[in-house]
Amino acid sequence: MSLPRKLKNFNMFGDGESYLGQVASVKLPVLTRAMEEYRGGGMNGPIKIDMGQNGLEIESKFGGFMRSVLRQYGVTRHNGVQLRYAGAYQRDDTGAVDAVEVVMRGRHEEIDMGDAKAGDDTEFTVKTACSYYKLSVNGVVEIEIDLVNMIEIVGGVDRLSEQRRAVGT
Repeated sequence: MSLPRKLKNFNMFGDGESYLGQVASVKLPVLTRAMEEYRGGGMNGPIKIDMGQNGLEIESKFGGFMRSVLRQYGVTRHNGVQLRYAGAYQRDDTGAVDAVEVVMRGRHEEIDMGDAKAGDDTEFTVKTACSYYKLSVNGVVEIEIDLVNMIEIVGGVDRLSEQRRAVGT
């Protein structure tokens, strides 16, 4: 029997700045496909046709006010803010640690300063719309999605290469 890999610690970086000790939690982008239901003549039921990747969003929560994050707000480029998540996932049966890294580029869609009340927690929440996503485990790229450049690589397989060739890019 084996035990699962559990997150034991993590850090976030924004444009190269470490948020160690300031980042409270991270909700990494949920990978979802845009699916369209289709049922043609002679089919006994519908199937879902894969229409590509849905949007990507990360939500980060910080322990309090962060001026450097505020200064990233309103960047004009779709990939103007680079974020990097670094997580240490450990198995309690073997002690082995996997380094999980997610690199994202995008821009902040929402900055929620939270409730201001003296003596209470001042959690600061940021939602970032991402145009680029790369997940690596122990230095090996597992998933890379570049929405603008029509790149989707999963497990080393470039799933959009034929479509890029077909449209001349």
